[in-house]
Amino acid sequence: MKDILRAAPARLAGRIVTPDDKRYPRLRSTYTTVGRPAAVVLPESADDIAAALRTAQEAGLRVAVRSGGHGLAGTGTNDDGLVIDLSALHRVDVIDRGAGLVRVEAGARWAGVAQALAPHGLAISSGDHGNVGVGGIATGGGVGWLVRRYGLTIDRVRAVEVVLADGTVVRADPQTDPDLLWVMRGAGAGAGIAVAFEIEAMELGAVGYAHLVAAVDPAGETLRRWADVVTRAPRELSTAVMLAPQGTTAAAFITAVVASDDEGTVQRALAPLLDIGEVAVQQARMVHYTDLVPTAHLHDNAAQMPSSTTNGMLTGVSRDAARALVRATTAADPVLVQLRSLGGATHDPDPADTAFAHRHQDVLVVASAFPPHDRARLAAGWAHLAPHVDGAYVNFESSPGRATFRRTYPGMTGDRVLDLWKRYDPEGVLRPRPRPPLPR
Repeated sequence: MKDILRAAPARLAGRIVTPDDKRYPRLRSTYTTVGRPAAVVLPESADDIAAALRTAQEAGLRVAVRSGGHGLAGTGTNDDGLVIDLSALHRVDVIDRGAGLVRVEAGARWAGVAQALAPHGLAISSGDHGNVGVGGIATGGGVGWLVRRYGLTIDRVRAVEVVLADGTVVRADPQTDPDLLWVMRGAGAGAGIAVAFEIEAMELGAVGYAHLVAAVDPAGETLRRWADVVTRAPRELSTAVMLAPQGTTAAAFITAVVASDDEGTVQRALAPLLDIGEVAVQQARMVHYTDLVPTAHLHDNAAQMPSSTTNGMLTGVSRDAARALVRATTAADPVLVQLRSLGGATHDPDPADTAFAHRHQDVLVVASAFPPHDRARLAAGWAHLAPHVDGAYVNFESSPGRATFRRTYPGMTGDRVLDLWKRYDPEGVLRPRPRPPLPR
C-alpha cells in the first residue's frame, strides 16, 4: 500500500484511499459486490483520472471504474487492484436552457441530477433509483421512468468528455470523433472513462404517477393485455412491472408514469391499464419527477444487495412467453421477474446509430435471484424465458461473457464494438471483466 502512495503524483495527494484509511469501508464495494481493492482513487478532474491510470500501470494494478456503484456485474470494484471512483465529479450545469442542453459529470447520481434540473423545468430519463450513477447508465443505455417519451438516456447524449486508457483526454462528438461517440453510447465501458456528458434534457413539469396491482392468471393473459396496452399507448406512458408469486399464480405490481402535467392526458393514458384483468389496488397522483428519484435514495454502497441477474427483450408478449413468465415466477424456486416497457421513442433511432442496437423490441425482461443459491436458481428460472427473448441490455447482466456480449451487441454492432474497443484501448486496460465467483 505504501508503494502505491509513493508512486502516486502529488496531484493525487489525499485522494488515494487504502485499507488503513477510515474511508475505505464505504468505498471498497459496489451495491452488489464486496471488493478488496489495494486502493481507491477519488479524482476531481480528467487530469486526475489520467494520473490515476498512470499510477495503476506503474504499479501493475488492474483498474476498475465506478460512477454510482450499482453495477450488477461488480466491475465497479476489484480485489488487489485500483478503483477509480468518480463520485467527486458530480457537477450538473445547464449550458443552453433554450436547447435543453446540460452538462452532467459522470460521478453524479440521478437524484442529484433531477434536483439540479427541476428549477429549470428540465429532466433526463434516467434509471429508476436516485442512487444510481450517471456514468454507467449514460454509457450503457438508460431505461428510465420516462423512456417511451424521452428514449434511452444515450439517445440524448450529444457529446462525451473521455479519458482514454493511455491518459489522453478527448472530446467525442459528431464532428471531432464520431466513432468514439458511437461506442460511448451503449458500450462505453470498454473504450474509455467518461468524465462528463452533454445531454439534451426534456421539458417537464409534473408527471402522473400510479400504482396498480393486478392478479395474473396461470396462462399469463393479464401480461399479454398489459403489453398490448403499453404498445398502443401514447408515448407519455412508461411502465414497470414486478411479478410476485401468489399461491399457484402471480400478482403484477405495476408502476406507471405519464410524462405530462395535464390531468386529462394522465387519466386517458392510465385508463386502459384498469382493464387488463382483476385490478385490486389503484393509486394515482400528480408528482414531480424528483419524487421518482428522490435524494432519500442516496446512500453508500456496501454490497448490501448481493444477487445474480440476467435479462432479455421481447417483441410483443406471445402466449408461450406469457406462460413462461408465470412459470418462472411461480416455480418451486422462483426468480424475481421485472418487466419494463420499451417502444415509443426507443424505436425512433436507427439500430446502427448507437451501440445499443435493440430498436424493435417492446419489453425488457429482467430476472434476479438472491443468495445462497442465486446462480443455480437464476439458471433454472431463466431456462423458462430464454427461448422467447431477443437481445439483452448490458446494465442488467451479472455475468458478462462472450455469449451475453453477443446478445447485447448482436451481429455487426458487436463486431464494431470490439474493433473500437481495440482501437481506443488496445491493451484492454479498461475492458470490463467480471470478478470470479467466490468459493462456496
